[in-house]
Parts: sequence; structure tokens; C-alpha cells
Amino acid sequence: MPPKRLSAVLCGLFLAAACATPEPAAPSPTTAGDEALTASEALGEYSSLDYCSLVDQRKVIGGGNAVKPPLSSFEFCRLEFVEGANRYTVTTGPITSGQDPNNQPYEYAGPLPEGLSVQQSTFNEDTVCTRLLTFADGIRLSIAVTSDDKAPADQADRCRTADATVGSAAGVIAARTVGRLNLDQRSWGRVAPCALLDQHELDAAAGAETKPAPALSGHSCIRGKVSFSLSVGADTTPGATEALGGRQVQVSTSGAFCQVTTHRPIPGTPDRVEQAALSVVGVDGAAEDVTCGAAREVAAAVFPKLP
Repeated sequence: MPPKRLSAVLCGLFLAAACATPEPAAPSPTTAGDEALTASEALGEYSSLDYCSLVDQRKVIGGGNAVKPPLSSFEFCRLEFVEGANRYTVTTGPITSGQDPNNQPYEYAGPLPEGLSVQQSTFNEDTVCTRLLTFADGIRLSIAVTSDDKAPADQADRCRTADATVGSAAGVIAARTVGRLNLDQRSWGRVAPCALLDQHELDAAAGAETKPAPALSGHSCIRGKVSFSLSVGADTTPGATEALGGRQVQVSTSGAFCQVTTHRPIPGTPDRVEQAALSVVGVDGAAEDVTCGAAREVAAAVFPKLP
């Protein structure tokens, strides 16, 4: 028998395991708890996320006393409490993505679900303690703690509270008990703000070639020089108002921006209102009344479309 034929026979009969090309090993099974969690897997639909469901009040405030029930907005949860002589504000949310040079690694001591990590922000790091719960896909949940006493010496207490809030959110995510917003049928939390900015009537104010760009949360949008956000806030006594777009609005300026806001009562929640805020940024040298004229035009086109 020719040598090559003999070699093939021997390989087939006696050395199959060594001569055959090995097949790729099948992946080992993993449980849901072993998977690296993305933000959407952990938090569900962003637009209906109840950020306050991530905040275990007892864990966050420790020995402090809550000032009032947490404020549950569409993009964040705000909890205020008093401990000793200081008043603290804990803001959980919004979710963000993209590069930020202020974000730095942080050695968080507590347990985290697979795929999650924690960063810290160096922005205003002497007076604000910011933690970023970062998911496997790079999306981050912001947690910021401020206090009435802004002394740098109190930063350790602010950061202790921030770490407790990280632990609260991580525990809720690990237990798969993240909650959803309970919105009534006319709630502005059901509105897609970018859809309202996608109108030809806004070309002049926003820029003819601009396109609406939504925020991750789904409750704010930017189109060129125009920004539009929907939120929940405290029901405060309004200042001077004017009729515009079938609603009572307030017009205010801040730097190069002119903002027009309107409110909607929330049924059964007398101390809270839903707020729609439109702002237009003026170009260099533009007079304030010109910028506010553009903001009023945008509001007149958008506000009538709100429920």
C-alpha cells in the first residue's frame, strides 16, 4: 500500500481524535445573574422608568429624617433629608452616555450585579459627590448628592450618602424589582418631545437643516437652537404669566437663553405639577427680545399639541 494511503487509513482507524480538526467547544450555560447587564436589560423601557423605585429611602438617609416624599420626575428621583444640622439632596438620574473627561474610576466597596461598575465625577468634587453606576453597554445612571452646607469638610458625608444610594440601586437591579411610572392618560410623560419639534413651522427658530435629537430618557429633545423638556416639579406660585398657545405660560431669560414654560396639574397630587419647558438660544449679538420672540413662536406651535 502506498505510504500516503496507509497514513490515511491509520489516521481514520486509530488516530481520529488527533488527526481530525477539533470542533469549537459549545458555550457553557450561564444564568441570568451571570450575564453582564446592559442598561435596557436592567432598567427596562427608559421612558417609563420610575427612578424612585431605585432609591430605598431607609438605606439612603440612614439616621436622617426625610423632609418630604421623594419627587418622582420623568428623568430623575429627588430625595431630601436632614441629618444633624445639614440638609441633603440626593438626585438619582438621569441616564447618560458618551465620553466625559470628568468621569474617573472609583473603587466601590459593595456588591454589584455582573457587568456593572461605578465611576466618580471630578466636576465640583469639593461640594457635590457624584457617582455613576455604569452598565455593560456604557450607559450610566447618575447619582449626585449636595447639601446646604457646602463646606469641603462635609464631602465625606455627601459621598457616604452617594455610596449608599449606589448600593440601593444595585440591590433593586439585582433583585429585578425596578418599577415603572404610573401615568394618567393625559400625562405629558406619555409624550415624545422630539415628535413635537419635528415641524416645518420650527425651521426658522431651530435651523432649517436641523433634526430632533432625543435624550436617552425619552423626555427631552434638542433640535438646533431649540430644546424641549418634560418633567415633574413642585407646585409653586407662578410669577407673571401670559396667554400663549392656548395656555398660561411664563417667559424668562438666562444668559443667551429664553425659556417658555407651562404647567399641568397632576390629578390626586396637589403639590406636584407636570412642566413643559421650551428654550431657544440666541446667536451672538442677538437682542433678548429677538430670542424671546423666537421662543414664543416655538411655544405657540408646540404647546397646543400637548394633551
